[in-house]
Amino acid sequence: MRCSAGEMPFSCTTIQSKESRSYARSMVGVKGQVQRRGVERRGEIVHAAMDLFARQGYRGTSLAAVAAVAGAPTSLITHHFGTKQGLLQAVLEEMDLQSLARLDDLVSPGWHAAATRMVQHAEQMSSAAPELLALQITLTVENLNGDAPLHSYFLRRNRLLRELLAKSVREGIEAGELRPDAHPEATAVEVAAFLEGAAVQWLLDPETVDLAAMYRRYFGTLTAQLVADGSSCGSGRGAGPGTDG
Repeated sequence: MRCSAGEMPFSCTTIQSKESRSYARSMVGVKGQVQRRGVERRGEIVHAAMDLFARQGYRGTSLAAVAAVAGAPTSLITHHFGTKQGLLQAVLEEMDLQSLARLDDLVSPGWHAAATRMVQHAEQMSSAAPELLALQITLTVENLNGDAPLHSYFLRRNRLLRELLAKSVREGIEAGELRPDAHPEATAVEVAAFLEGAAVQWLLDPETVDLAAMYRRYFGTLTAQLVADGSSCGSGRGAGPGTDG
């Protein structure tokens, strides 16, 4: 059947309508593939930047170096992130997704559960790639000064960690797990300092420093100091992480 430019038979319009819908569906599929590939490439660039920032620091890493590791042109990086600062922001967002998103669950509820979970976290971390931890340490050190561009970000991050740790101690006191004279804020600062120091020791010498064992010893000793008289964990290790024999 021939379809002219004038009045079309119903079958011709039906065929063209079906062809139009088919074309539209195919274009939607192509667009979806392009978008997925764009998301994948963006993720590859972010992870390349995370690796380089961890090893070389933010200041010592250029967009060209990130592009080389990611196997992408520099123009693609600027297309997705605009500037190096924009790329860093994406790295920080990814870092938060991987760490702070689990932090509240990691340190609550209660002290004994929090200590046990932190030891478990160390065991998982020591068996995984250390890039994320190295990135956190490197960027924190680079932004210690008050006028550093990310000082306020890491200050807020550190305060959040201490607040959550102090909350676990307070919950332990309220539940009768810990002595009533235990000091939540002071303990939180001490634990935060241990976490940073242990991370540095492990990153410097992972072959001889057993991160999980260090966590077990520290939290076992600290829990013994904080535990309330007559607590269920006073005669054993069941309610908290034990120390190495």
